[in-house]
Amino acid sequence: MSDNLSTRVNSHRLPNFIGRVVRLVGKTLKIEGKIATLEASDQGQVKVVLPEGQSLKGTFNEILGRVIDDTTIELMVGIDLGSNLDMQLVDDMVELTFKRRFKNMFS
Repeated sequence: MSDNLSTRVNSHRLPNFIGRVVRLVGKTLKIEGKIATLEASDQGQVKVVLPEGQSLKGTFNEILGRVIDDTTIELMVGIDLGSNLDMQLVDDMVELTFKRRFKNMFS
């Protein structure tokens, strides 16, 4: 995939993108100080480091940020996706982007 794109990932795929900018959809489980914990589309937990003065608004959010380590993303932008989202559908879409036969659609 091109380096100038932000790849959509789930928690399983996160370790492959350390140092890169990604998009991850998740359900906000808790926010403690500058750390939000999200349940990703594949049901794994991901920590999101929130910049000063920023928070996550909705129950479901799309995170655009840089991967710090296997389970942590530093937030650049959070997009409120509301309170009702089919996470299985989201995860299916994420996994399709990694299938060879769909490579041209997502790169």
